[in-house]
Amino acid sequence: MDLRRLENAKAILSKYHQEHLLNQYDRLDETGKKALLDEIENIDFDLINSLYNSTKKETKHNKDEITPIEYLDKFKLNEKYKYYENIGKKAIKEGKLAAVTMAGGQGTRLGHNGPKGTYDIGLDSHKSLFELLSDNLKEEGKKYDVTIPWFIMTSKENNKATVEFFEKHKFFGYQKDKNIFFFMQGELPMIDTEGKILIGENGLIKLAADGHGGIYESLVKNGMTKKMKQMGIEWAFIGGVDNCLVKMVDPILMGIAIDKKVTVACKSVVKANPHEKVGVFCKRNGKPNVIEYSEITEDMAEATDENGELLYGESHILCNLFSVDAIERMGANPLPYHVAFKKAKYIDKDGNLVVPDSPNAYKFEAFLFDAFGSVDEMAVLRVKREEEFAPVKNSDAAGVDCPKTARNLYKKFYNLD
Repeated sequence: MDLRRLENAKAILSKYHQEHLLNQYDRLDETGKKALLDEIENIDFDLINSLYNSTKKETKHNKDEITPIEYLDKFKLNEKYKYYENIGKKAIKEGKLAAVTMAGGQGTRLGHNGPKGTYDIGLDSHKSLFELLSDNLKEEGKKYDVTIPWFIMTSKENNKATVEFFEKHKFFGYQKDKNIFFFMQGELPMIDTEGKILIGENGLIKLAADGHGGIYESLVKNGMTKKMKQMGIEWAFIGGVDNCLVKMVDPILMGIAIDKKVTVACKSVVKANPHEKVGVFCKRNGKPNVIEYSEITEDMAEATDENGELLYGESHILCNLFSVDAIERMGANPLPYHVAFKKAKYIDKDGNLVVPDSPNAYKFEAFLFDAFGSVDEMAVLRVKREEEFAPVKNSDAAGVDCPKTARNLYKKFYNLD
C-alpha cells in the first residue's frame, strides 16, 4: 500500500478533525484499504462541514411569495391535442427522445431483498418493475419505428445487482452501451450529531445516496448527456422506477414543450383531496417550483378558482421532460441539500457495531424540483392518475401506493382482469 497516500489521508483528516475514519484501516484487506483512501480523497470536507453547520441553524420564517402556476389538462386540449401530438410524434420519430429511469433504491420497505426495479408486483406474468417499464418503452418504440435509448441511474449499493439482473434477462432486448446505459448517482457521507462522519459495517465510510436531485449532476459527470448529444438526442424524460404506469414516451408532453419553447415540461395529477400529503406545482417568487405539503397553509390548500378547481392542486409525480441542454445547465452546480435525521448503523471507536433504536445521523439529499427555479417558464400537463400514476412505495399493509394498489391500476389500465 502506498504509504504516501496514507500519510496524505491522515493530514486531510487531521485538518478536519475526522481522524477516526482510519480506526478500522489496519483491519481491512488491501482492496478495502485502497477503497477507504479513495473515499477520503474524494470527500469534499468543506461541504460536509457546511452541511453539518446547517443542521444547527433554525429554519427562518419563509418570506417567499407563493402563487399558483398555470397548467394544461391533457383531456381538455380540444383541437390543440392533435396539433401538439403531431409535433411530438415528429420529434420522437427523429430519435430526439431518451428515457431516464431513477433506480438507485433498494426494495427494503417492500420486504424485497434487492434493487427496487427487480421487484415483482404480483401480476400473473410475474414481471419485474424493470420489465414492465421496458415493455412500455419497446411498445412505444415500435409505434415510431425507433429504439428509445434507456439510461438507468443506479446507486453504489445496487449497481452490481442491477446490471447482473439485466444481463440475466438479456437486457430485455436492449443492447448494453448501444441503447441501454447504466450510471451511478452520487453519494454523501452520513454524519452524527457531533459532525463526525460515520464508519459503516464494512469499515469504510457510511455513504447515502444524494437524493433524486443528484440526477442532473450524475448525468453530466458520468458523460451521459454527452452521449445523448452524440446520439442526436435533444430531450430526456426522467421518471422513477417504482411507477409501473409511467408513460415515458408522450408525444403530447413533447409537443407542448417544443411548441411553447420551454426546456422543462412536467406531468401532474390533481390532488385526491385538498389535504393530500404531496408536493404541488406553484410559482415561488415568480419562478416555477414545487411546494411541499408541510409549507402550504390550510387556506391555500383549500383555495379554489372560479371553476372550483384547487389553486394548488397539481401534484408533482416525478414525471418530467427536460431538454438535454437544461440538464447540463442544472448539472453544472449542485442543488441545495435538505437534511433528514435517520437511524444508521455504524462502527464505534472500539470496532463495535452500534444498532441505534432512534435517529442518530444526518443524511443529506437534493430534490429534483429545486432545479425548476432556474428556468423562467415550464409547462405543466395534468394527466389522469388512473392512467399514469401507480407507484409502489409502501408494503401492502399501508394500503396506499403499495403493490396491491399498483397491481390493480395496472390490470385495469391494460384490461388484464
